[in-house]
Amino acid sequence: MTRKERWQTLLDLLVERGGLEVEPAAEALGVSAATIRRDLDQLAEQQLLVRTRGGAVPHGVSYELPLRYRTSRRAAEKLRISEAVAALIAPGEVVGLTGGTTTTEVARALAARADLATGSPALTVVTNALNIAGELVIRPQFKIVLTGGVARPQSYELTGPLAQQVLGQLTMDTAVLGVDAFDPADGAATRHEDEAAMNRLLCERARRVVIAADSSKLGVRAFARICATSEVDVLVTDTGLPQEVAEGFTEAGVEVVRV
Repeated sequence: MTRKERWQTLLDLLVERGGLEVEPAAEALGVSAATIRRDLDQLAEQQLLVRTRGGAVPHGVSYELPLRYRTSRRAAEKLRISEAVAALIAPGEVVGLTGGTTTTEVARALAARADLATGSPALTVVTNALNIAGELVIRPQFKIVLTGGVARPQSYELTGPLAQQVLGQLTMDTAVLGVDAFDPADGAATRHEDEAAMNRLLCERARRVVIAADSSKLGVRAFARICATSEVDVLVTDTGLPQEVAEGFTEAGVEVVRV
C-alpha cells in the first residue's frame, strides 16, 4: 500500500468512525504503529485532521475530505456516470456545472468529445468551481463563465452573494449537479448551506436539471436542501442503486439512468 493509499484509507476510517486510535488503525492497514503516527502527523500538518494523544479526530465540527482526496473514491463508477452525463449534452448548449468530484469528471468527459473539438463556441460552461474552470479554459472552443464569490478550499467552489449575483443573471440549457444526498422523499441536498444556495439557484436558472451521483449518495439525507425531487429531470448513477429507491425516483417524475 502506497502512502497516498494509506492516507486515503485513514481519512475514510476517520469519517466512518469519527476518530482514530493508532494501534487499531495500524492493525486495520497492516502497518506499524510508527508508520500510522507519522501519517497522522503529516495529515495534521495539512489540517486534514487534529492529532490527539493516542490518535486523531476530525478537523472541525463539520468534516469533509478535500476534493483531491475524494477523487479516488468510487472512481470507476464516477467515470461511467460522467461519460453518460456528457452524452446528454448537445453541441452549442449552455451547461452549468457545480463543483465536486463527479462533475469534474463530467467536465473532462465533455472536453474529450470529438464533436465538441470545434465551434464558436462548441459549448458554454457556467461554473462556480475553480478547478473545473481551470481545466476547461485552455480549450478555446469552450466559452467559460466563472462566477465570482468566496472560495471554499475543500471543494474549490465559489459561494456567497457575489457568486449568486452573477448566476442570477444567466440562463442555462442544462444544470449538472453533484450532491451529497438525493432521496425520493426529501430531494437533493448537500452538507453546506452556502453550496446548497448556489446549487438551488443553478437549478432555477436551467431548463433541465441533471443530478450526477453514485449510488452511495442516493436514498439518504443531508443537512442543506437544494431542491425537491420533482424539480430534477434526470438522475445518472451506477448499477448499485437499489430497485426500490430507483422506483421512488421514477414515481416522482425523474428519469433514472443506471450505468
